[in-house]
Amino acid sequence: MIVIFELLFFIVIVTLLVMLAKKFLFRNWFDNSIIKKSTITQQEWDEAYRELPLLKGLNDQEKERLEELSILFIHQKSFDAAQGFEITRHVLLVISLQACLPILMLGLDCYKQFSTIIVYPAGFKTNRKETDENGIVDYDRAHKLGESWLQGPVILSWHDARAGGMLDGSNVVIHEFAHKLDMQNGVANGFPPLHKGVKRSNWVKGFTDAFDYFERHCHGNDLHGIDCYAATDPAEFFSVFSEMFFEKPTVIRKYFPEVYKLLEEYYQQSPIYRLS
Repeated sequence: MIVIFELLFFIVIVTLLVMLAKKFLFRNWFDNSIIKKSTITQQEWDEAYRELPLLKGLNDQEKERLEELSILFIHQKSFDAAQGFEITRHVLLVISLQACLPILMLGLDCYKQFSTIIVYPAGFKTNRKETDENGIVDYDRAHKLGESWLQGPVILSWHDARAGGMLDGSNVVIHEFAHKLDMQNGVANGFPPLHKGVKRSNWVKGFTDAFDYFERHCHGNDLHGIDCYAATDPAEFFSVFSEMFFEKPTVIRKYFPEVYKLLEEYYQQSPIYRLS
């Protein structure tokens, strides 16, 4: 009887492994088919790269992987225009290349929880009704450059998205898509799902200590060139520091070496070397 159960268990495991292998092979074939059928020209890629000095240090292998991810990203996501804006091929490429840079080594599954990117021509205003814990109703009419909604779209200002790769430490695309990485566990809290290369205890201590220090000392527009918006909460801290990690990594490594190391482990990239 035990032998029969062991045999049945073995058959079930083998069947599941075969099914998973078939699913992986089909998906790989499907993705490769989409990439091969892409009509994006080399000239269009070059024009997008010229707007994004952020990408200048990528080697040929990294550029090829980033372009493939971008092709699949454009295929999988819906880009919707707001306020009469026109979504051109150039707009798609400039946004997608920046959005896929953080997941260069992580893969597109990190973005599977949403399907839509809404693009405004420039900054936009929200007009949302909000009720606080005391029952007081107010309207949020804040001026925005971008937003990430939990289980909803990413919203971007094209004016700011196209200027995002200028290596000035400010990148609205990376900022909002870092929120999406953070939201994989649910609400954004500065604690995205960690892979085997990152220890949970190290992440908690490193980010908590850095956030506490930053919150205590950042009282102006910035601290060490890092936007004080990072002191808002741990979610914004993770997103702002992700912007800086990809745009001005030397600043993060100099003033927050533990956070730099953790982000390097998390993103599995070392932008400090390709941008030097």
